Amino acid sequence: MTVAKKDCAQSLVGFGLSVLKACKFVNISRSSYYRPEVDWRQKDAAVINALNAELKKSPRAGFWKCFGRMRYKGHRFNHKRVYRVYCQMGLNLKRRTKRALPKRIAQPLEVQAKPNHQWALDFMHDGLYCGKRFRTLNVVDEGTRECLAIEVDTSLPAERVVRVLEQLKIQRGLPKQLRVDNGPELISARLTDWCEAHHIKLVYIQPGKPQQNGFVERFNGSFRREFLDAYLFDNLEQVQDMAWVWLLDYNEERTHESLGNLPPAAYRAKLENSTLELCH
Repeated sequence: MTVAKKDCAQSLVGFGLSVLKACKFVNISRSSYYRPEVDWRQKDAAVINALNAELKKSPRAGFWKCFGRMRYKGHRFNHKRVYRVYCQMGLNLKRRTKRALPKRIAQPLEVQAKPNHQWALDFMHDGLYCGKRFRTLNVVDEGTRECLAIEVDTSLPAERVVRVLEQLKIQRGLPKQLRVDNGPELISARLTDWCEAHHIKLVYIQPGKPQQNGFVERFNGSFRREFLDAYLFDNLEQVQDMAWVWLLDYNEERTHESLGNLPPAAYRAKLENSTLELCH
């Protein structure tokens, strides 16, 4: 900035304005105007060489780590000078910060015994036999304990979450509420806008409180023990096919004590029959 102001002042002086008036116009001191230009690379060559030597050994070291190493080796450069050169070399990379979350209010873990009132979403991680990692998106109906979907892939961004919900919308309809945590896919504008357009309330749990999403966490425990930890997978297609078979067994054959020892699908049918009898 000072160099640009000095160039501007020199141009004004060239057009006949006095140095005093030119410096006042561009807001720099006359000493800055008369001070000769010095190439900082030559002036601070010793600091540059010391920084490069440290970064050659530890490329991911930050400023204070580099400065501490330099001091330990006997360099007596002032930390302000080192930081100025550090910035001029373009080494001060922007620090990644987490997105600030609004204050989450604890929600009671209440369940209404009817389908499609509230669903719960959560992600899980695992790996193939070759070491490649994959994720799963699990969707559970809290009222009936049914697993509605297990989406498997190496990456599941917000667009993929919306696509799964769109598929469930065709197959089953949509709930009134979604209980989710504060993962980046679940707080994204893509999902929140979609839920707002479909009049679905997003119920966020408090950060670090997975017990507030207890139903899907309980499902995750069963999914981990009975599926992910029970098999070795060669590829994603195998995981997807086997997860689909396991989902069918979970919904239609596996009994739940909390549902009166009925599978989730049978329990949902029982609830629907009770509703029809009350209507008649």
